[in-house]
Amino acid sequence: MIVPVRCFTCGKVIADKYDQFKREVRQGEDPAAVLDRLGFNRYCCRRMLLSHIDIIDNFMAFSSTESTEAR
Repeated sequence: MIVPVRCFTCGKVIADKYDQFKREVRQGEDPAAVLDRLGFNRYCCRRMLLSHIDIIDNFMAFSSTESTEAR
């Protein structure tokens, strides 16, 4: 997973709270309440967590561990 370390707009650190946000939302809690509890009051920071998509797993399916160079 590659989570942005800081909010692109205001620069607040957000990466350290992403795992907790994701875990609580998966448990069925309201995302807005979780963001409030974590201290994300600005809409720019809230946007960063709400719109993040983990695509690294999809990319890893296309990576190869073998060298493609001819020896």
